[in-house]
Amino acid sequence: MARWFRSEEMEYISMIVNEDAAHDCLADLGNLSVVQFTDLNPDLTPFQRRYVSYVRRCDELERKLRFFMHEIELFDLEVKPAGQPQEFLDVAALGKKETGAQILEAMETELEEYENQLKELNGYNEKLTGEYNAKVELQEVLEKARRFFMTDAPRLAVSELSTKSDRKGDDKEEALIDEEGGAQNDMDMRFSSITGVVSEDEKTRFERMIFRATRGNCYIRFAPIKQPIICPKTKALEHKCVFIIFYKSLTIEKKLQKICDAFEANRYSLPDMDDSPAVDNMLTENAQELVDSRTVLLKNQDTRFRLCKMLSENTERWLWKVLREKAIYHSLNQFKSDVQGMLRGEGWVLSHAYEDVLDTVNKAHANMGLEIPSLVDRVPKPWPTPPTHFTTNKFTYGYQEFVNTYGIPRYREANPALFTAATFPFLFGVMYGDIGHGIFLFCCGLYLLCNEKKNEESRLGEMAAGMHAGRYMITMMGFFAIYAGFIYNDVFSLGLNLFGTRWQFEGQDDGEVEELAVAYSPYSYGDPDSVYPFGLDPIWHVTTNELLFFNSFKMKLSVILGIIQMFVGTLLKGANAIYFNAKLDLFFEVIPMICFASSLFIYMVVLIFMKWSINWNTRMLSATCVEYNGDGWGSSDYDGDWVACNDGGYGCTPWGYACADGDDVATTCPLDYGGTGDGCQPPNLITTLINIALQPGNVDEPLYSGQATVQNVLLAIAGISVPILLLVKPYFLSRQMEAEHYDDDDDEEDGGHGFGEILIHQAIETIEFVLGMISNTASYLRLWALSLAHSELATVFWEKAMLSTLNVNWFATYLGFGVFAGTTFGVLLMMDVLECFLHALRLHWVEFQNKFFKADGTRFAPYSFKQIIVDAGTA
Repeated sequence: MARWFRSEEMEYISMIVNEDAAHDCLADLGNLSVVQFTDLNPDLTPFQRRYVSYVRRCDELERKLRFFMHEIELFDLEVKPAGQPQEFLDVAALGKKETGAQILEAMETELEEYENQLKELNGYNEKLTGEYNAKVELQEVLEKARRFFMTDAPRLAVSELSTKSDRKGDDKEEALIDEEGGAQNDMDMRFSSITGVVSEDEKTRFERMIFRATRGNCYIRFAPIKQPIICPKTKALEHKCVFIIFYKSLTIEKKLQKICDAFEANRYSLPDMDDSPAVDNMLTENAQELVDSRTVLLKNQDTRFRLCKMLSENTERWLWKVLREKAIYHSLNQFKSDVQGMLRGEGWVLSHAYEDVLDTVNKAHANMGLEIPSLVDRVPKPWPTPPTHFTTNKFTYGYQEFVNTYGIPRYREANPALFTAATFPFLFGVMYGDIGHGIFLFCCGLYLLCNEKKNEESRLGEMAAGMHAGRYMITMMGFFAIYAGFIYNDVFSLGLNLFGTRWQFEGQDDGEVEELAVAYSPYSYGDPDSVYPFGLDPIWHVTTNELLFFNSFKMKLSVILGIIQMFVGTLLKGANAIYFNAKLDLFFEVIPMICFASSLFIYMVVLIFMKWSINWNTRMLSATCVEYNGDGWGSSDYDGDWVACNDGGYGCTPWGYACADGDDVATTCPLDYGGTGDGCQPPNLITTLINIALQPGNVDEPLYSGQATVQNVLLAIAGISVPILLLVKPYFLSRQMEAEHYDDDDDEEDGGHGFGEILIHQAIETIEFVLGMISNTASYLRLWALSLAHSELATVFWEKAMLSTLNVNWFATYLGFGVFAGTTFGVLLMMDVLECFLHALRLHWVEFQNKFFKADGTRFAPYSFKQIIVDAGTA
């Protein structure tokens, strides 16, 4: 846990390697995953780098592999996994040592051959598909055209002739001979036609365009092709239809041809439809060619399939190999060539891995047999700002990412994730506390844990990957929801009488409890048997003051948890100041903050526990006038000896005071704490805390002796803490700035300007802390509000959906259970989980982390082959 509390220590190193051994050095360092290189050539563009040609070759190999994967997907094949990345890297490290140029050259040769084969097969496939489609379309055109001329054409011709005859009989003058002497014979007039195939989606636009271009001087018919046709280019299925256009003009023919070309409609020339033998012969020949074309096309597809299946078994392995080489050359581009034949690089390394890096570089040079040794040395300070790195495991990873989403911790700063791992699921459980609902959430987490290995080997979507990363968090959330449910004694809004209630009603054994009856405890105050062993007594779930009790309990619990968490955050700020030796921050920021928080807010927690621990039955009874030797005299509720007194008709107090007419509580109370209650009445803590500031020295209902004096002292401490927090640190910082710039001509002006900026910044910090302690304390009341809302919603669903239908009939109960289960799942197991999660998230990001967390660090991005491969798999 100590390694998780503060980030790993870093060393800034300089590395000088021989150019011939640079590839092997970085190949071995990539397996260590402990070095982050710094770019020593920031002024150079990517195209001016030393190894840009190698990076381009890797990019070209990646392009070819993407092409392979695209072709594999067209056959619905899956790329065979290459195993675990670490296993692949271990095999590569133990394999035959080759130079980077040899590796790239071998892969280029191999992949180029497969790419050419695949492209050649694709070209043949596109050509064969086009030819096959043309024969299919021609077959459909022949069949549809013949059917049209055999059925529709004679019917249309007869209709046209009858129309012409009627019109001629009505004319009194008939032009038997035209101006040129040609005989008119309507039966001899023949129309030209264009036949072809057009896409079904373009049919309406195609018909509209023909009608407008020819002004209606043509006749068009469509017939759909039932079987979809594969497009050679897109490989998508298209629905098409056959069209036949009749026209009577050469001008119209040219327009129709242009329209067909514009709509990519395929036109086909047909023989004379009156020549049946020719049409039948053409149909027979095309059908035979269609069969032959299909046979060749299927053979081509089978060859492509076998090639793609072979590629699917090797593509991921090739891709990982290319990514590895590309990472090596990308990192080498960050090195600088100061001396011919040598490369110099700088970067961050984990302190505990420095010797491993040194051994790895020396070993790579020794294997090459080079005379010039390598050099790895620590760079003297001052360093650039070190990056932040935490070593995590399966459990801690989710919580660390939870914090990193808000901001990366500063180098060696206290890590909020260590505390978040415990407090986040706990605060979620406080809001979501219910045994039944928590069991569902806990089982969901267990299911994710059981499928952990399977999910790690699968390619998950964004949401599924997030659920997998937070599987331990979900399990812990469910566990603490169950724990809080036992504390509240709440399961689907019902209480569990696991250990037997410690309260009783008159007549409860006979089932004759009267409405508004008051429960009593058969045990005396302080008796261990009077306390319910774990959680709240289930009797509270059947009382009329249930809501009042749970409100009071959960509200105080929320305040206690919130103040403790915020105070821990302030202490962590002090721990950071001590670690970084920031004395000004420690003495003039942290200590005043602790004093301010302790004097008001920690004191509030102390008052809550004091009020809980006091026997108010005894205190209140001690100030009560009881008839001497009456029914109430000698009650066991009074923790003390009953003292006899001279009863003057107004009774006596248990401690022996003879009551008189007009006595108030302050007179009859034996404690003498002051105020109107004198310590014998339970105080309203909110009023008490408000009066600390508004009415100093005035405590209306004190809890202990000298409470007014103590509160005045605490108020004075809080009041002194604020100006110290505001002014002292800016003063000392300005003095330091003046000392550093004493030889500057404008030292006075610069010092004043610096002090003003520092004072403004410190004023913001002070206001944020002082007001934040108040507002953040109120913000923690969301723990109470959401817990109350959860329990009340569960109660409503149970009473309205289930309880109201139990006494009707079995069918109504069946329907009621369906409604109860549906609303419980949708509202409480889905929406409310998300709501409680977000509110717990806000409490950590805002109320807790802003007390100490700077969140301005830089994530350590090591040169790691494993991480590069994992990132490529999730992209």
